[in-house]
Amino acid sequence: MFDSILVPTDGSEHATRAAEHGAALARAFSASLHVMAVIDTRTAGGPFSGGDLEDETLDRMTADAEDTVTAITDAVDAAGAIQTTIRTGNPADEICAYRDDHDIDLIAMGTHGRTGVGRYLAGSVTESVVRHADVPVFTVRATEQSRKTDSYDDILVPTDGSTAATAAVEPACEIAAQFDSRLHALNVVNLGDVATGSEYTLPTDLIDTLEAQGEKVTERIAARARESGVETVTQVVDGFPAADILDYAEENDIDLIVMGTAGRTGLNRFIMGSTTERLIRHADMPVLAVNARDQRVAEA
Repeated sequence: MFDSILVPTDGSEHATRAAEHGAALARAFSASLHVMAVIDTRTAGGPFSGGDLEDETLDRMTADAEDTVTAITDAVDAAGAIQTTIRTGNPADEICAYRDDHDIDLIAMGTHGRTGVGRYLAGSVTESVVRHADVPVFTVRATEQSRKTDSYDDILVPTDGSTAATAAVEPACEIAAQFDSRLHALNVVNLGDVATGSEYTLPTDLIDTLEAQGEKVTERIAARARESGVETVTQVVDGFPAADILDYAEENDIDLIVMGTAGRTGLNRFIMGSTTERLIRHADMPVLAVNARDQRVAEA
């Protein structure tokens, strides 16, 4: 499924942690590893530069980018030779263009977390790559829980049964099979969607119906995982998706969250932009966002 993995880096500890995870996945899937840095000409020359840089400035930034890439290649244990590149331009655009040019199957990038993301890997860049790249994007913060990069004992797949959510199932099962992981399928009955007011009590039969639907969609994931010999756990809870996904991940020592997104047109149903962004920014474990528009996921 993952034959080539791209790691964009800005030299931050979060990008380095992403590279470590990217290298682990490359070893597991015998994939080639690509490391790139992007010189952001939009901001490097100041607000009135128009993106034009003096030769001396560009040379210095290129040297810094080369050092950043070398630091990554020296730090990670890849399965084979690492391909490296330096590009100049809009980081999100260059990352997606490199993915298209080199048939990349997965992008691993670091985020800065609650206080925003660091240097050129800013929140807008990460969000743009997640929404526009037609491949899964592995996002990670440098936290204690993301330090373990050689195994994923427990993998969480949140689902609402939508096409967007279902896109995450195959990658999650493939990773679980490679790492001998336990897969958790979680459905959150979103009380925020069905309640009409703070004093409104939901009918018991409606809750029962929604929970039954949740059991069906989680069991479908479990059935697919069992086909790959993966141990599974299913759970349906009532609450609010972002908070309850994070709570479940913490309580069950989840090592990786794999979730689907709908791409350019927004993020679907409970897996909305706000939920995905909150998980990417606040989850202490890595989050793999799988774009539902990636047809190769369905074909793999």
